[in-house]
Amino acid sequence: MKWTEIKVKTTTEAVEAVSNIFYEVGAQGVVIEDPKDFIFQEKDELSWDYIEEDVFINGYEGAIVKAYLSEEDLSIISKIEIIREGVKNLSQYGIDIGDALVEIEEVNQEDWENAWKKYYKPIKVSNSIVIKPTWEDYEASLNEIVIDLDPGMAFGTGTHETTNMCIIELEKYVTGENTVLDIGCGSGILSIAAAKLGAENVVGVDLDPMAVRVSKENVEQNNLSAFVEIRHGNLTDVIHEKSDILVANIIADIIIALSDDVDKFVKSGGIFISSGIILSRLEDVKQAIIEKGFEIIDVNKMGEWACITSRVL
Repeated sequence: MKWTEIKVKTTTEAVEAVSNIFYEVGAQGVVIEDPKDFIFQEKDELSWDYIEEDVFINGYEGAIVKAYLSEEDLSIISKIEIIREGVKNLSQYGIDIGDALVEIEEVNQEDWENAWKKYYKPIKVSNSIVIKPTWEDYEASLNEIVIDLDPGMAFGTGTHETTNMCIIELEKYVTGENTVLDIGCGSGILSIAAAKLGAENVVGVDLDPMAVRVSKENVEQNNLSAFVEIRHGNLTDVIHEKSDILVANIIADIIIALSDDVDKFVKSGGIFISSGIILSRLEDVKQAIIEKGFEIIDVNKMGEWACITSRVL
């Protein structure tokens, strides 16, 4: 199957806005390459052993946002024009768009699925959680919990700051009696982490059929089918129960919208972990959560990203 890769060369500040443009034309996910995610990330020295030097060398100093549209999409030409126009117009909103270059390239699905694997190595992302690609060997140390993961074409290798922060927060709050809801589960990484940390029951939800398929495969790979259920669809359509913890690693605008409904899906006193928030939108998300009446427990930052943990009252 042939896909068209749309690549936007821009700035860290514009990453979220460009991502929104991609989602608006129907892209099911985006790929973000931003050197600042590595340069400003606070890691111990050993963690850098897991990052290959090539990941820094993409020939561009700014941020790159990519999305993929099927060449079978009859409206692909008009969608590309909408993306070009949308990126150009971002400057009207006071966003530094940098070069704002939009580049198009045809790619094969096989190339897309496999090219990134050379950058993906085992990495310890919290006090106990190690994420290991299914094709790599790793000998776990005492008290380490290993997650075998093959994200395929779904978002979420577990190495990005937004995912790291979610896992760190899950590690703080998950107990053996918890039920956990993972919104926009992507590759299933957070659902699997919650179950590995001892959650009694986990439900992951995603609108993307590809993400649902990949998540289910990763759940089975980790022998967690008895504890983790992956559902396809919109949150309000497929979730009818309340959880102790809701985790959402998405983007600021969706978190703001989601905050209106969180108390429908989280028990009183439960925990809402929201990540994928670019720092420039942090105050907007905090305000939305406060206006809903939730108690903000903690705000963590890694690189250009933030994660908010709040309590549903």
